[in-house]
Amino acid sequence: MAYQIDIESNSQSQQIPALAELEGWISAALQSQEFEDAEVSVYIVDEEEGQELNAQYRGKEYPTNVLSFPADIAEEVGIPLLGDLVVCAPVVEREAQEQGKALQAHWAHMLIHGTLHLVGFDHIEDDDADTMEALETQIVTGLGYPAPYQEITEE
Repeated sequence: MAYQIDIESNSQSQQIPALAELEGWISAALQSQEFEDAEVSVYIVDEEEGQELNAQYRGKEYPTNVLSFPADIAEEVGIPLLGDLVVCAPVVEREAQEQGKALQAHWAHMLIHGTLHLVGFDHIEDDDADTMEALETQIVTGLGYPAPYQEITEE
């Protein structure tokens, strides 16, 4: 397997996981789909830039956890670029806290989720959402983290 994962950060967060962890989570998603060669770029941002990008590309006036931009390259071209992910670190951190999840587990889930979008999965229709969530759960739990879609219960 030859995965090229390029990661750039424009975030002031002090809680971004190590490069090797980020690469490992993306690689796990790619391996689940049996990719031999793949290239993914990751750009980590803060809320202001995350909001600007979400507004520009999705028409939503708030920052979101992860944006996926699949590459539109014909297979015949032979370039293994799958696309780009933009992760808003403060949103991921806030969601982890609000949902009572370990930060590393939520980062893993968000990178796996975004990578699966790059390879064609989506969650617009209920059946597609069920398929994608099951695959995310399989990958995340296979890495030793709790299932990402478990309901949060307060004791």
